[in-house]
Amino acid sequence: MSKLGNLGARLHRGEISYDFIGHRKLWYGISILITITAIVGLAVRGLNMGIDFQGGAVFTTEKTSVSVSQAEDYAKEASGHDAVVQKLGNGTLRIQIAGMDTKQSDQIKNDLAKDFKVDPETIAADLVGPSWGDQIANKAWQGLAIFMVLVVIYLAIAFEWRMAIAALVALIHDITITVGIYALVGFEVTPGTVIGLLTILGYSLYDTVVVFDSLKEQTKDITKQNRWTYSDIANRSINSTLVRSINTTVVALLPVAGLLFIGGGFLGAGTLNDISLSLFVGLAAGAYSSIFIATPLVADLKEREPAMKALRKRVLAKRAQASVEEEMADARPVSDEPDDDAAAHAVVGPRTQPASRGRGRGRPSGKRR
Repeated sequence: MSKLGNLGARLHRGEISYDFIGHRKLWYGISILITITAIVGLAVRGLNMGIDFQGGAVFTTEKTSVSVSQAEDYAKEASGHDAVVQKLGNGTLRIQIAGMDTKQSDQIKNDLAKDFKVDPETIAADLVGPSWGDQIANKAWQGLAIFMVLVVIYLAIAFEWRMAIAALVALIHDITITVGIYALVGFEVTPGTVIGLLTILGYSLYDTVVVFDSLKEQTKDITKQNRWTYSDIANRSINSTLVRSINTTVVALLPVAGLLFIGGGFLGAGTLNDISLSLFVGLAAGAYSSIFIATPLVADLKEREPAMKALRKRVLAKRAQASVEEEMADARPVSDEPDDDAAAHAVVGPRTQPASRGRGRGRPSGKRR
């Protein structure tokens, strides 16, 4: 068996474990710090919304020798806005400029034709109106909100409302971090980004439900025993599913990393960045939140119940009593010398036995005649 498989088996059997619940304040602090950083980046830099959300123009040229960087400079000079330029497989260029109307697009098209030294008729222009972009944005937010509501309802029915709240907090945590990374990096937000966000929410929810299912199974009739608190069992549930969550996340991250770093970075396929970045950041954040946020938060909420408080009090009292008994046993002196009564018995016993055997044979005890 591999070392990772052996580790997973030992974690599942409870032979070794890490106290995730006991260090939950540390994880909460790290998550709050990351979330604040994401919010600040979102407030300061904002999102680079694509033309599908704010409207604009898309220009497609014929096959040309103009480089992507040159085309970006030409487009920025002609429009006064930053442009997203992509080189397509047949040697043509696709130039996206946001915030353009029909009059502006005609002028930009003529300016690009001069810079590219081609006939303006050879450049195709497609316009996306701002109202269309607003509709797409509203539909995206509506879909996200509906997804959240359905998740909460399902978890509240399948498990309980505390787990539903914890899962919702974890999902909001994942979305905030992913959106903040987009603002800091400056990648364009497209419909592919929205698809990526919905996909990572599914992965994050899957990891969370796996841990919750284990926790629900192990906490049946928890108040009928005095060995474990709810936090102890929650910690054991995380450890028993830890390797499974890691394996699932790593397997999912590998192809996404290929899209992001090789396809989007090395090969220059910019169209892959919008979806691959959201998937990569979201998958990593989802694995983190299911382990370090969702389950510890459930433990915090459950430990506030009167029944769980009473159970914790009994468990701690039993552990304290066992600790005292163990200390008393360790402090009791151990002597190698025999007990006095036992020594006396060992001496007297052999002396009296012959006399008793003699009387047993019927010998007279008086003098001979």
